[in-house]
Parts: sequence; C-alpha cells; structure tokens
Amino acid sequence: MNALDALGSPVRRQMLELLAERPRTVQELTSGFDISRPAVSRHLRVLQDAGLVDHVARGTSHVYAIRPEGFEPVATYVGRFWDDALHRFRLVAENLEEP
Repeated sequence: MNALDALGSPVRRQMLELLAERPRTVQELTSGFDISRPAVSRHLRVLQDAGLVDHVARGTSHVYAIRPEGFEPVATYVGRFWDDALHRFRLVAENLEEP
C-alpha cells in the first residue's frame, strides 16, 4: 500500500498524530482507540508497509515511531497541486494590479 492510500483511514491518521507527539507502544495506542488490539496492529502494519512508521522491539513490546522520509511522496504529490495553485493565483493577482 502506498502512503496516500494508508492516509485514507481516519484511524490511521489519528495514530500518526499521536506518533508525531512521541513514539508509542502498541498498548499505548490501543488505549487511545475504541478498537481491538489486533485491529490497532493491522492499522500499524498498513502504516509500516506504506513507509510511514517504523518500530523496534523492546522486550515483549513494540515501539512505533514516525518515519519522516516516508512522507516525502505525499509532500511531492500535494506539492504539485500547491505549486500550480500558487502559480494561478499569481497570474490572477498580476492581472488585477492597477497600472
């Protein structure tokens, strides 16, 4: 799954917001959602497969953290539209200026 597809789920976006604050264990993430631990693990697997998070094993726990470089494809994709919008805005603004 690519990063944009992974971001399509509100649950996964909420998980990313929590992980942006600090790395968290699966247990910590589970307590913040009204879904089962296996469901949280499935969502984390999608995020990991998309390259948005990484995890390390610490004993019996897995600690997940944001993988900033995983967001580069998302930024590039959105940037294409943003750059075009700014270009169009500039053209409109230049045409509205008084001589």
